[in-house]
Order: sequence, then structure tokens, then C-alpha cells
Amino acid sequence: MKTKEESRGVVGRNIKRFREEKNLSQTQLAKKLWIHRTSLAGYEIGKRLPDIFMLWKMADIFEISLDVLIGRDWTQEDG
Repeated sequence: MKTKEESRGVVGRNIKRFREEKNLSQTQLAKKLWIHRTSLAGYEIGKRLPDIFMLWKMADIFEISLDVLIGRDWTQEDG
């Protein structure tokens, strides 16, 4: 299980990655989410962790699942 700090880092990197894949600036995405750009920047650098509702909105904007956004690994080992 990941620590809270590791989780914030994974989620932050994913937010940035998917934002850039959608060719959105931080300002553009922040406006879509109704938050300040500095809040989004805090998410991206892993300083803050968005709540579930914010993650849900982001996943919808990025057109991905929440599992993908948070980096949840569903692979199972044989055995």
C-alpha cells in the first residue's frame, strides 16, 4: 500500500500528464474545475490531494476512469 505522500505524487503526475495530453494549460483546466490555478498547481506537484469529487470531475474531463487517474494497479499475480 502506498503512503499518502506517494499517492499524492502519483496522482499529481497523472493530473499533469492527462492535462498536457488534452493540450490544456493549468489556467484552462482550473477554470473547467472552478478552482484557482494555484490549487491545481498544488495537486500537480503533490503538495495537495484532490477530494473524490474533484478527481471525478478531472476523470470526466480527461475521459478516463478514476482508477487510471489515481494510478490504481489492478494487475493480479498468478497463483
